[in-house]
Amino acid sequence: MKSRWLKIALITAGWALVGLVLSLELYFNERAMSRGADSAWKQADFWELATPQFVRAMMWAALAPLILKLRERVPLHRGRWIGGITFHALFSFTVMAVYYVGRWLGYYVWIKSAWPPDGFWREVVAGFYGRNLIDMAYYWGVLAVGFSLDIYHRYRREELKSMQLESRLIRTELQALRQQLHPHFLFNTLNTVAVLVRDNKPDAAVTLLARLGSLLRMSLDQNNTPEVTLQQEMDFLAHYIEIQQLRFSDRLQVNIDVPENARRALIPNLLLQPIVENAILHGVAPKAGPGRVDITGRVESGALHLEVRDDGIGLTREASHRPPSGIGLTNTRERLAKLYGSRARLSLRSKPGCGVTVQIELPYRI
Repeated sequence: MKSRWLKIALITAGWALVGLVLSLELYFNERAMSRGADSAWKQADFWELATPQFVRAMMWAALAPLILKLRERVPLHRGRWIGGITFHALFSFTVMAVYYVGRWLGYYVWIKSAWPPDGFWREVVAGFYGRNLIDMAYYWGVLAVGFSLDIYHRYRREELKSMQLESRLIRTELQALRQQLHPHFLFNTLNTVAVLVRDNKPDAAVTLLARLGSLLRMSLDQNNTPEVTLQQEMDFLAHYIEIQQLRFSDRLQVNIDVPENARRALIPNLLLQPIVENAILHGVAPKAGPGRVDITGRVESGALHLEVRDDGIGLTREASHRPPSGIGLTNTRERLAKLYGSRARLSLRSKPGCGVTVQIELPYRI
C-alpha cells in the first residue's frame, strides 16, 4: 500500500515540476515580448499563465498510470510493433482530442461565461494543431519511460536468476568437492586407526577418532555455506592437521602465521583444506625424513593474500610450468573465478626437490 502511494506521489511531483518549468518558460517569454511594459514581477500575471500549465501537467499525472497500464496490455514487443504503434498512435490522438475539447469548453463556460461559445470549434482546432506535437511527445515519452523501466526490471530479474543459478552451482560444486575428498580422507584416517590399534596404541586411536568426529561435525555444520570466515576455515583446518599429525607422527610439522585482521575475512568454504592436503600427501609424505608445511596470510591493499608452502619433493620441471591440476587445485581455481572473476588469482611455484608454494589472492571482505 505504501509503495502504491509513493508511486502516485512521485508521478504527481514529477509532472508538477514539468508544469512549473513550462510556466516559468512561458512567463519569461511573455515578459521578453512585452516591450515597454513594467518589468517588475507581477504575481497575478504569473499565476494567470501558470494555472493552465499546472492543470495540463496534472492531467498528464492522471493519464500516466493509464498509459503505463495500456503499455502492459498492448506492448511494443518484437513481432507486435505495427499493431502496438498503431494502437498507441490512435489512442494518443483520441486523448489529445478529448483534452482539447474539454480544455476549451471549460475556458468558454467558466472564464468567458459564454454559451453557445462563439468561435469555439475554431479555437479547439487551432489549439489542437498548435500544441498537439508537444502533448504527443509527452504521451510517447511516458511510453518510453515505461519501456525503459520494463527493460531495467527484466535485466534485474535475469541478473537475479543468474546469481541464484550461480549460487546453486557453487553449492553443487562444493558438495561435489566434499564427496570427492571425504571418501579418500576417511579411508586413510580409518586405516591409520586400524594401524594404531594393531600397534597397541588405543589412546592414540581414540584421540584420532575424536578428532575425526569433530571434523565431520564441522563439515556438516558448514555443508551448504559457500563462504566462511578465514577463522572458521582455520578451525576446520586445525582438526584436519591434528589428524594428519597423528598419522605422520613426528614427520609432519605445520606452522601457521595468520594475523587477526586476515582471520575476519570471508573466503570460499574449503578453500585451504584441499591445498594443505596436497602439500601433505604429495609433498611431505613421499619425502624421506620430516617435512614442513607453512600456512601464512596477510591483508594488503584491499586484498587477502594466502600462501601454503611445503618443503617436500616438489614438482617436475614440466609439471611446474603447467596450470594447477588435480581435484583440489582445479576446483579451487574454478570456484575463485566464479565468485570473484578477475579479482582473484591462484598461482603455483615449484622446483624439483624444493617443495611447492601455492599463492591465492582474493578481495578482502568481512
